[in-house]
Amino acid sequence: MRPANLPTAGADILAGAAIAGAVSTQIPFTLTTAFCDLVLLFISSVALYAGGVVLNDYFDADLDAIERPERAIPSGLINKKEALLFGLAWLFLGLILAYLVNQTSLIIAIVLAFCILLYDARAKRHAFAGALAMGVCRGLNLLLGISILGGLAHWPLAGIPILYIFAITLISQGEVHGGNKRNLLLAGTIYVSVILIVLYVVNAQESLNGISIGAIAVFALAILIPWYRAFRSPEPRLIKKAVIAGVLSIILLDVIFAASFGHISYAFFVLLLLPISMGLGSLFKVT
Repeated sequence: MRPANLPTAGADILAGAAIAGAVSTQIPFTLTTAFCDLVLLFISSVALYAGGVVLNDYFDADLDAIERPERAIPSGLINKKEALLFGLAWLFLGLILAYLVNQTSLIIAIVLAFCILLYDARAKRHAFAGALAMGVCRGLNLLLGISILGGLAHWPLAGIPILYIFAITLISQGEVHGGNKRNLLLAGTIYVSVILIVLYVVNAQESLNGISIGAIAVFALAILIPWYRAFRSPEPRLIKKAVIAGVLSIILLDVIFAASFGHISYAFFVLLLLPISMGLGSLFKVT
């Protein structure tokens, strides 16, 4: 289930809620929606992500038997049928929880579940389609958070995680055998584009100040330094580190959204997910 990755899915929901206007800009912050709705969408997102990861291993079982025999299915820890039922159960739970929030959330969760299955079963076998499908899944996850009030305010912001995850997925395609520099160069270009777009969004929200500039700088360094090391020497070990840095830094991106559309105190609340994710990363594999 990649436990270390699960807090990053929940962070999207917290950021999306701020973007939707469900978080006040006062000190201390308050919610303009029911707290239980935020919790339900948080768990829904985590469940959908967990189900997608389990089903990813289900569809990759034969390939993993060759490339990653230590994984749960090829190692014999769990059989394919059990993995299939387990993954589908998580997806179903995610849909039920979204239904309990509102109709818009349910529709987005259904589309997200479909895209997850599409990626796991088909799209990931093609470099461009796989990267795009993974990005779309992350964009829909942010939209799931934005849907908390029943609308889709600022929905174009979903394009930012689409681009960002597209870049990470391009990098990850060289994780086993090493990467090609063309993919890494494209990913780096997208990284820079994402950073510039985030700067523009924060400025448009009139939230560009010393704190937000510092947060964006930390985010930029967190993803660009590992990327540069992998680009300079595209070996599996460095590529894996670049992927892990990219995945965990999703929380930093969500912190920036939370601060820009909500309040800095709320952003610190979102930031608490980062040490949790990093701690789980020391116990479980991120990729």
